[in-house]
Amino acid sequence: MFVRIVALWLACCWVPLLTAEELRAGAATVDITPPIGYPLWGYAARRDAPSKAVRDRLQARALVLHADGASLALVGLDLGRAPTRDSSARIRQRVREQGNIDAVFLVASHTHHGPVLEDASWPTPQAPYVRDLEDRLVNVILQAGKAARPARLGIASRTTQLNRNRHSRLADKPVDRELLVLRIEDSAGKPIAHAVQFAAHPTLLPASLMEFSADYPGVLCRQVEKATGAPCLFLQGAAGDLSPNSSDGRRTPEQFGAALADQVLDSLQNLRCQTTGKLSLRWQREELAFAARVDLKNPLWKTALSAAFYPRLIAFYEREYAGGVRPELTTAVLDGRIGFVGVSGEFFSAHALHLKRRARLDHLFFLGYCNDYHQYFPTIEAIAEGGYGTEVYIGTAEIGAGERIMDRALQALYRHRGKLR
Repeated sequence: MFVRIVALWLACCWVPLLTAEELRAGAATVDITPPIGYPLWGYAARRDAPSKAVRDRLQARALVLHADGASLALVGLDLGRAPTRDSSARIRQRVREQGNIDAVFLVASHTHHGPVLEDASWPTPQAPYVRDLEDRLVNVILQAGKAARPARLGIASRTTQLNRNRHSRLADKPVDRELLVLRIEDSAGKPIAHAVQFAAHPTLLPASLMEFSADYPGVLCRQVEKATGAPCLFLQGAAGDLSPNSSDGRRTPEQFGAALADQVLDSLQNLRCQTTGKLSLRWQREELAFAARVDLKNPLWKTALSAAFYPRLIAFYEREYAGGVRPELTTAVLDGRIGFVGVSGEFFSAHALHLKRRARLDHLFFLGYCNDYHQYFPTIEAIAEGGYGTEVYIGTAEIGAGERIMDRALQALYRHRGKLR
């Protein structure tokens, strides 16, 4: 049963639609690869075994948009999950105080070869990697904000067959096949950044490989950057039940990432950015609350979870879910026609499909794994069907939580356009 849903109005930021201003944008990139020996995130079988090497470097890419007296930061992360609740809050506070940057979307690619972020004691409690990560993310956002210059944007949308539903056995299984490409360029037509929104698990490398890697999103971004000379952000979508479609033999990150990059670059060929004059920007951040389906204080549950998580991870989730499951929802609308919805978990694809249809926007960027992480949010139909991603120990929020979050997002998107009071 749905228990409660709380809007933190003091923490929410509504930017009124007063005098709009022309778009300004800047981008920056920073390396966020941890030192060797840090545990890998993504596969329970590894437990807390240390990493042994770096297959390819992990990056954070930031794009900051200034419009309507406010600023929006999109950050693509080569990480399995976004920074924790406390880390995200510190990052938001610092970029707001130091750079006047309001809305922040920290979007993890969900690579299963990134570092564990729930443990703030490695390599030492005095100098943990997660604090260094915070510094790097703050700096790259501020750098992007300072680099902002007059800009214009264009968006291309196409249908792709590069992902598949890995969960459902139904004939009409949902798949969000939209590949969205955002181009930001300066007034001379030189690209400032590109952002690619696509939904599929980056799990093309084996769990036995104890090496840091960005998986296929890293390959995609590097190839687009090589071709365009501008940073490319990967923005993971509602990939809770979606995997790469490698049925035609594209089974490595290099093969699959290259195929996806080809489609992105093809979309860019015919994409024309328009100068739209003054743009409006409204946004809001909410913290919601739901009952948990599992009592982590119960010794029997702790014993069961120990098969999938190591003790420090169990302790983290016990603290995180002590007051129920509290996902974050961040929404924004730019120019009254481009929406951004960031959610802190692995949402099944039907959530994104339904929200896009109901929102009636020209384009909607559905950003999963954004601003913290609260495991799986399957649909009610998926829970009824059963299967991976619907079990209580990884889909911890009460049944129907995902649908209610989407309802909140829908209301916010309409309010941002002045269609709801």
